[in-house]
Amino acid sequence: MAQASKINLPYSDYANKQWKERQKMENKNYHDQQNITNLIKLREIIPSLPGFCKQFFRGIENNTSSRTRLGYALDLRIFFEFLKETNSSLKNTEITKFPLSLLDSLTREDIEEYLEYLSYYKKDGKEYTNDERGKSRKLASLRSFYNYYFTSELIEKNVAALVPMPKLHQKEIIRLDPDEVAALLDAVETGENLTASERKYHNKTKVRDLALLTLLLGTGIRVSECVGLDRKDVDLKNGGIKIRRKGGYEAVVYFGDEVEEALLPYLEQREHMIPSDGHEDALFLSIQNKRISVRSVEKLVKKYASRVTSLKKITPHKLRSTYGTSLYRETGDIYLVADVLGHKDVNTTKKHYAALEEERRKKAAGAVKLRKD
Repeated sequence: MAQASKINLPYSDYANKQWKERQKMENKNYHDQQNITNLIKLREIIPSLPGFCKQFFRGIENNTSSRTRLGYALDLRIFFEFLKETNSSLKNTEITKFPLSLLDSLTREDIEEYLEYLSYYKKDGKEYTNDERGKSRKLASLRSFYNYYFTSELIEKNVAALVPMPKLHQKEIIRLDPDEVAALLDAVETGENLTASERKYHNKTKVRDLALLTLLLGTGIRVSECVGLDRKDVDLKNGGIKIRRKGGYEAVVYFGDEVEEALLPYLEQREHMIPSDGHEDALFLSIQNKRISVRSVEKLVKKYASRVTSLKKITPHKLRSTYGTSLYRETGDIYLVADVLGHKDVNTTKKHYAALEEERRKKAAGAVKLRKD
């Protein structure tokens, strides 16, 4: 009561105001909530880093996403823990007390030893390994870190830039053939080969699951973009969905008749569902009537795929690759594929679909006739 009188509000009005503030937080869209979660995690990590790191994170705030900064913070924490563990002159110094001058004192050899350390190390009783991609990402974080202080003229050397990035071996892209796509959607529709326990859930979720998987396969959107969809983002009149891409910008992705046919029954079902507080806007809801999570989508893809015996081991990202492959085969337009998939650099797309480009070049060999039959 004292708290309410302090702000000159009757208790009921004060409680109502507090409830409205909570509601405002709960009703933030998925992407805003993810951003806040990242920022909270980042603020928890920064105090464990050297004091001078705060300037780096402030300096890059306006041109990086919260997710990128959180990734940098996690990578830098490993780097400074490595230095404390392996550098005898730092063993008795708290990481938070490391001076900025430390960056100038390190050599190329120190960075190379760090990359070697990343291959295998232990922390709190757990074992960690990094392949070439893990090492590449952590070196990229370190390069950005060094580059900030070097271009700000706060250090004299940029040793991280002297270390070459690990060579990445191109992974074969796993994608589904047309008959496998049909088999997967059939499994979702019929629930064939599911256990008795799974069938009970399947009866409740099959309309949603079919709409969700058809949307992923028919648009190539990322699973995070899919779970972030709100009801208002679906535009049936124009056959499009508004999504939030990596980097935070919005884009409209269009879908065909098959996607619309799968969406319509779910949208009708969704009208009659009562979502949990804070999840009223979400398009795809879980059994608990909360916004479905990325992890849940990964599990349901794995569940249905495992029931189709001829199917490759797939993830939601493989559905994205499948769509990209089909679109490229149909159009032959790598720039269109890059645009629809939301790749900022067309070279990323070319790298992923290099095998298909090779196919097209081979076909070109017989396309031109030198003499008429």
